[in-house]
Amino acid sequence: MKYAKIVKRSMLVILGIVLTLYLSNASFLAPPIGSQPVLVAHRGLAQDFDPTGLTNETCTAARMLPTSHDYLENTIASMQAAFAYGADFVEFDVHPTTDGHFAVFHDWTVDCRTNGTGVTREQTLASLQSLDIGYGYTADGGKTYPFRGKGVGLMPSLDEVLTMFPTRNLIINIKSNDPQEGELLAERLALLSPEHQKKIMVYGGEHPVSVIRERLPLIQTLWIRRLKQCFVRYAAFGWLGYVPATCKQSMLMIPSNYTSWLWGWPNRFLQRMATVDTNVFLLANYQGEGFSQGLDDLKRIRDLPEDYSGGIWTDRIDLVGPAVKGSKIE
Repeated sequence: MKYAKIVKRSMLVILGIVLTLYLSNASFLAPPIGSQPVLVAHRGLAQDFDPTGLTNETCTAARMLPTSHDYLENTIASMQAAFAYGADFVEFDVHPTTDGHFAVFHDWTVDCRTNGTGVTREQTLASLQSLDIGYGYTADGGKTYPFRGKGVGLMPSLDEVLTMFPTRNLIINIKSNDPQEGELLAERLALLSPEHQKKIMVYGGEHPVSVIRERLPLIQTLWIRRLKQCFVRYAAFGWLGYVPATCKQSMLMIPSNYTSWLWGWPNRFLQRMATVDTNVFLLANYQGEGFSQGLDDLKRIRDLPEDYSGGIWTDRIDLVGPAVKGSKIE
């Protein structure tokens, strides 16, 4: 009889612990951190392309899908259009130039998209800005090139972007793992006011981005190893309400098929990240190669919890913006 009471008491204690842990991680008991999702326009408003079998060597301009607009990625006009469609952040890519500037362009070389050749970072800003960045786009296997002659002079510098959008949220992608690039970028961003720095995030190679993190603590940063450490440690200990140091003052890019590992997803998790000054952006499913693509499927976005107010990273802000926020370009 005494043994049965001990067992019963132990079961009640265990049940109480389980219930406490469940309630402390229950998303429905945590208020949303905002009134609607936060949208990130990847490379601004870009031309869509066939992602089948995509690798780091794929020339995406050569597999462009039939176009519905005339904007080219990573240009001032495409960024303006993205904000008009409802983007809260615009992401863009940078490369250092041989004359001490930064060019805003995605590819490691200019061969795919432009009428030039060579490694992007091995050229001057003036030579890069003289290129036709619409030269290589084709949707019919090279029969026609609808943007040839229309992209001359459209490659902006980082300075031009920062000047054009002083009050907007921007995400800078460093394409290399060169610490010197981090030094150069840190020097440039240090010239901005603290209020401006708070509107900027930087991600990419660990060596350059860690320089930004060390020198400019107001800027949220991310590199892939830090993301993995944050994810694994939170999955292991987040049930206790513990937020690992590698999750703090950061930007997290989370594939949709990994959210089940995040204790308290979405509201409780987002709330915990917000308390450590971290933004969370949801991507499409990770399929085991490269990194996840933007979340562009409207059905999957509508299937998110009704009060979801975290980030959505998209390659199709022209579709997602109007669907989520009802915004459109007049």
